[in-house]
Amino acid sequence: MDIAVTAHSLTKRFGRREVLHGVDFEVQAGSVFGVIGPNGAGKTTTMRCLLDIIRPNSGEVRVLGLDPRAGGPDLRRRIGYLPGELFLEGRVTGRKLLSHYEAVSGPVPPGRIDELAERLDLDLDRHTRKLSKGNKQKLGLVQAFMHQPELLVLDEPTSGLDPLIQQEFHAMLREARHNGQTVFLSSHVLSEIQQTADTVAILRDGRIIAVESVTGLREGAMRHLRFTASHTAASDAVALLTAVPGIGNIEVLESNGGVTLSAVLEGAIQPLLHALGRLELTDLVLEEPDLEESVLKMYAMPQKEVL
Repeated sequence: MDIAVTAHSLTKRFGRREVLHGVDFEVQAGSVFGVIGPNGAGKTTTMRCLLDIIRPNSGEVRVLGLDPRAGGPDLRRRIGYLPGELFLEGRVTGRKLLSHYEAVSGPVPPGRIDELAERLDLDLDRHTRKLSKGNKQKLGLVQAFMHQPELLVLDEPTSGLDPLIQQEFHAMLREARHNGQTVFLSSHVLSEIQQTADTVAILRDGRIIAVESVTGLREGAMRHLRFTASHTAASDAVALLTAVPGIGNIEVLESNGGVTLSAVLEGAIQPLLHALGRLELTDLVLEEPDLEESVLKMYAMPQKEVL
């Protein structure tokens, strides 16, 4: 598969403060690549370096096969960009503003703008100064998607959107991927990334501490477990669980003719199922993987443990 975006040893300083420390990643063409991290992690700075809005102090970047510093207007027309802080001209309607953007970005299929506006429940004939934050965000999404660019770069795209519109946005992302477009998006909300992304990069303090497929992240995520077994001593059940790879935080909740235990599993599920098959279970609860807990744990680890 072709590579749409690469960054190698990307470093950026503002004065004496270094905000990106040798960032490396690559984005497969036709995929959704999500970058997650807390505010100040370097997500926006990374995106601006990709788009040549700011320039790195060192390192190499390629976007759609080109150096963004030399790509010029032709490269920019192949990209749809939604900034994290969206500033709009306030004296025009949304429709007139999008007409201006169309002249910059290149041809837009007939009816495309109205179709997107309808999906996002956006009134294009209102002046932008009268729009709420959420409606301004919708206008920003329309301008990013309307010319069907090869690459979408979206910085915190669901900020200010209500849950129903967020779901419509997720549908738009799935359609973009189906059409072969590449998406690079950032968020500090893990649930948004796991709904839409194929690959997730976890950014902390200007460093990528992990790059995982969403499937891989789920497989290694924490699952909370609780079960009850009859005719089993608590010590035997604890010993059985302790031998399962990735099991921790074992707690005996009840022991009276049987046993009720809780634990946390971080790893493959098959060894756990094999162990539980030796017990006479009367109840079993195995929760969905808690990706957020796993990512927060990564944030807390020293850098050398996760690189």
